[in-house]
Amino acid sequence: LGLVGAWRYSWGAIHFGRSIYYRKYAYPRLVARATEAMKKAPTPDCYLLLTTFKIDRRTTTRVYRAAFEAARAAKGRAVVVASIVDVEDQELIEAIYETYVGPQDDVRLDIVRIPGTGKRDALAHGFRAVARYRPAPHDLVAVIDGDSIVPVDLMARCAPIFAADPGVGAVTTDERCETEASALFRHWWSLRFAQRQILMCSMGLSDRVLTLTGRMSMFRADIICNPDFIERVESDYIDHWRLGRFKFLTGDDKSSWFWLLKNGFKMLYLPDVTVVTVENPPSPSFLKSASMLMFRWFGNMLRTNGRAAALGPRRIGFFTWWAIIDQRVSMWTCLTGVAFAVLGAIFLTPLVLTFYVTWILASRYVMALTLLTVQPRVSIAYPFLLYFNQIFGSVVKTFVLFRLNKQKWTRQKTTLATNVSGIQTLTASFGSVYMHVLSVSVFFILIGLQMGVFSLPSKWLEFTVR
Repeated sequence: LGLVGAWRYSWGAIHFGRSIYYRKYAYPRLVARATEAMKKAPTPDCYLLLTTFKIDRRTTTRVYRAAFEAARAAKGRAVVVASIVDVEDQELIEAIYETYVGPQDDVRLDIVRIPGTGKRDALAHGFRAVARYRPAPHDLVAVIDGDSIVPVDLMARCAPIFAADPGVGAVTTDERCETEASALFRHWWSLRFAQRQILMCSMGLSDRVLTLTGRMSMFRADIICNPDFIERVESDYIDHWRLGRFKFLTGDDKSSWFWLLKNGFKMLYLPDVTVVTVENPPSPSFLKSASMLMFRWFGNMLRTNGRAAALGPRRIGFFTWWAIIDQRVSMWTCLTGVAFAVLGAIFLTPLVLTFYVTWILASRYVMALTLLTVQPRVSIAYPFLLYFNQIFGSVVKTFVLFRLNKQKWTRQKTTLATNVSGIQTLTASFGSVYMHVLSVSVFFILIGLQMGVFSLPSKWLEFTVR
C-alpha cells in the first residue's frame, strides 16, 4: 500500500510542480516568442466552426453573438460556419448575424444543414464546408461547441502560437463553467475545471496535451481540410479482440487528438485564454448525472488511449506516453486504498476504517488547497468531491473498460446502426460481465494475499514448487 500510495502522490506532485512551472515560466516565454513571430508572419484568415443541436435559444444567442464578435475582431477575413439540424436554429443564427455584423465587417456566415445523425457528421460536413474556401496553410479553424462562449480576442491570443512554431497543429484553452444547477453541481464542475487546469498545464510542458476538447480547440486549416483527418473524425473505429470492430459515436475530440498525435503534431495549452461553457446536468439527480457524464468521458478516453499508448514513447515522448499508460492503470491503483480498508476491517480490526477515513480527510483537504494555485477560492465540499471522483470515477472506469462498445450522448438520442445479431449481442454482454467480475475478483484476491488475510492452498504451493 505504501508503494502504491507513494506512486500516486508523487505522480500528482509531479503534475502539480510541472503545472506551476508551465504557467509561471515556460508559457510566458512561449507567448513572448509568439508575439515576435507574429509581427513577421502573414495575417491568417479565420474560420469559426460551430455545431448546434437541441440547445436553448438563450444559450445559442450568447454563443453566436460571441462568435461573431470574435470574427469581427480578427484581422483577416473571417467565416463563421454553423453546422446545424433545425430550421429554427438557422433562423435564429441568421437574425443574430444581421444584428451584430454590418456591411463594413469582413465576416461571412455559412450555414450547413444536416440530418440529426450526430456530432461527428456535423463536424465532417463543417470541415468540408471550410475546405471549399481553399484556405491557406497558415489560416486557422476554431472548432467550437454549441454551448461554448469564446472571448472576443480569441484569434489575437491563439494565432501567434501557430506563427511561432510550424510544428504546432492545434491548441486548446482553459474553461470556466456557468450553470443554473444546484450548488453541489456548481462545486463539482468548478473542481473538475480546476483539476483540468493543473493537468493540462503539466501536459502542455511536453507539447502534447491529453485531449483537444470539443468545447473549443483551434487547428491549422490544412489539417482540418485533410481528407484523412475528416474521415477519422467522421468514421472512427477500433478492432477489439473480444467485441470486434465497432464505430465511435461520441469522442470526436479524442479522434482528432489521436490523428494529430499519430502524425507528430504538437498540441499546446493556453492557460490564460478562457472559454465559458454553459453546463446543464442531464438529470436533476447528482449521482445519475455524474454516472452518465463519467460513462461518456471515460468511454471516450479508454477507446482511444490504448492505441495512443501503442505509438510508443519514442514517437510521442516518454512523459506523454507514461501519462497515457497511467490513465489505464489509475482506475485500479485508486481503488487500492479502499480495498485495503475494507478487507482490513473485515479480517483484522474495524479500527482500520478509522485510520483510513482520517487519512482521506487530511490528504484530500491538502489536495483541495493546492487548487488555490489556479482559482481564488476552494469549497468545503472539495475534499469530499475529490474522494467521490476518485472512487466512483474508478468504479465507472472499470465498468466502461469491459463495455467499450456501449456509447451514449447525454443530450442527443443518436445511435449507431450495427449488423450484430441478437446472439452476438448477448454473447458480448455476457463476456463483458464475466471479464469485469473476474478482474475485480483477481484485484481483491491479490490485495488480500499482499495483506496476508488470504493464503494460497498448500497443495497449490507444492505443485508450483515442483
